[in-house]
Amino acid sequence: MLVAFNKPYGVLCQFTDRSTPPRPTLAGFGLPPDVYAAGRLDHDSEGLLLLTDDGGLAHRITDPRHKLPKTYRVQVEGAPSEAQLQALREGVVLKDGPTRPARVTLLDPPPVLWPRDPPARHRKTVPDAWLELVIGEGRNRQVRRMTAAVGLPTLRLVRVAIGDWTLDTLSPGAWRALDLPSATRAGARNRPRFC
Repeated sequence: MLVAFNKPYGVLCQFTDRSTPPRPTLAGFGLPPDVYAAGRLDHDSEGLLLLTDDGGLAHRITDPRHKLPKTYRVQVEGAPSEAQLQALREGVVLKDGPTRPARVTLLDPPPVLWPRDPPARHRKTVPDAWLELVIGEGRNRQVRRMTAAVGLPTLRLVRVAIGDWTLDTLSPGAWRALDLPSATRAGARNRPRFC
């Protein structure tokens, strides 16, 4: 089974939380039994999360060797210069090493998204912009660290696609079952890459 879920802001990508008081988790959204997240989104990020009951499929979705692109809509503080966008396109150096090059597009007009609760920080004296950022890796808080490295702090981060799987019209907190890759359905031993 493979499920697409639109993870709301502030929800953990796990089914339990031992903190006090407990934070919202995936358990509150009526997801099918025995699925778990194939990858993660930070609690302060939103959007597409894939869940599956197939460990091999989860590995293929998350392993960077398969080069499965992840597409994000990113609201950043500041007005991006061409030099900043080019730096993201070429890859930036983070504390854990250089990133792979990213595909980056300035989105004008901004994307139409659901309202976030609470709203992203808004300062009338500081401009903001929206980017579409496509990466092929999945380091911890990578997109946020990449935009910060070029002087564009992230205000809001929404993942809209993983490979060919997209968020489409899913509302925050909603989920739908997806078709499995054909090799998974057939039980093939040599499964193809997604790229």
